[in-house]
Amino acid sequence: MNPRPVIPERGLNGKLSAEAMAQLDGRWRARYLLLAPHRLGFFLATVVLVAAGVWWALVQLDRMTGALGLAYAMSPSLVHGALMTFGFIPLFFSGFLFTAGPKWLDVPPIDIRRLLAPMLLQAGGWLLWLAAAHFQARLALAALLVAWTGLAWMTWLFWRLIWRSTAQDRVHALTVGAACIVGCISVAGLLISLALDAPAVALACVLTGLWGFVLVVYLAVAHRMIPFFTSGALPRMDAWRPFWLLGLMLAVAAFEVAAVWIERGGPPGGSGGVAWTLVRGTVELAAGGLLLWLALKWGLVRSLKNRLLAMLHIGFVWLGLALALGGVAQWLGWAQGAVVLSLGSVHALTMGCLASLMLAMVTRVSCGHSGRALVADRIAWSLFWLLQAATLMRIAGAAPSAWAGGLLLAAALLWAAIMTTWGLRLGSWYGRLRADGRPG
Repeated sequence: MNPRPVIPERGLNGKLSAEAMAQLDGRWRARYLLLAPHRLGFFLATVVLVAAGVWWALVQLDRMTGALGLAYAMSPSLVHGALMTFGFIPLFFSGFLFTAGPKWLDVPPIDIRRLLAPMLLQAGGWLLWLAAAHFQARLALAALLVAWTGLAWMTWLFWRLIWRSTAQDRVHALTVGAACIVGCISVAGLLISLALDAPAVALACVLTGLWGFVLVVYLAVAHRMIPFFTSGALPRMDAWRPFWLLGLMLAVAAFEVAAVWIERGGPPGGSGGVAWTLVRGTVELAAGGLLLWLALKWGLVRSLKNRLLAMLHIGFVWLGLALALGGVAQWLGWAQGAVVLSLGSVHALTMGCLASLMLAMVTRVSCGHSGRALVADRIAWSLFWLLQAATLMRIAGAAPSAWAGGLLLAAALLWAAIMTTWGLRLGSWYGRLRADGRPG
């Protein structure tokens, strides 16, 4: 193995001299990915993210024009849903959790070399899944097994940190650990249901992973970090985050998981189905309103003065909007006899909330751990607002209209452009030494 790079020593004032700065290696080197968990996890996540975005844009282009003549061994929509839920997001989780998790739990950090295999299994498995879905379903299932192995391994390593911890507050880490178990079960369920040719169950497993795994991790991190970041950046703001509030948000996620299985294969029929539609719509509207109130309580308006902070808060607002839109979709479905805009609410969650928070949080961590200022510069700020535009186009494309196909294509192309630009930019940081010469 190549030796660990030597970081020049600092002077008495903690700053590097001009001569020391000149000694820093400014070139991108793969071995620098092993200097910290976030470097490796985030880099592999961006590779999968960019591949997924470009692939989906090409699928949408082929659907509109037929120019590429793509063949499929599996449903591209299911491939897309699984990849967007389980592909790059758990890799971002791994980079963050094994960087921040030891601090939360007051335990020594894990050796980065122990993370290499599970992260590579996840990234390699999902990239193979994407390719094999076009020509060999059995190979795609084998790739899914590889990715599941990496996720299960990552989950085991994180639980080992929890078990070693004697920290008094382990609520957020335990919540994340439980969510990771749900993620492992969901991917296993997806694999088994595809092997048994049960597409409705496979879709339910993907949605279970979305609400019960991905969103729960986001909720735990948001509950811990958004008030903390806000109170640190804005004067006279308290870090208000009672645990009952986290429990309430987790209850909403659990309700949505239950709804997935109640409606597996379609909404219930008869009078019971009507009652369920009204109950689900009412719960989602109430939950959406609560979360929008919480966004204001956490300092949404004041956060707009700080771009990086505003990105976090706006991303959280989308969670309330997604649930509210889901509730409206249920009520409209009751009034019209068929549920409409359901995909719009799902994409308000995934693109509006999860992707916005991903862009904000990963940018913040990447800036801080690369020796850069904790600010959203012009590029990051522009990409964030382009993401908001892509989200609105995707939601509009969920409504039946003559423009739906064009809106879906435009949203997919814009998403691919945003994530490719962002991924290439941050990926160039992870393989270079910190700009300030510090280790990590």
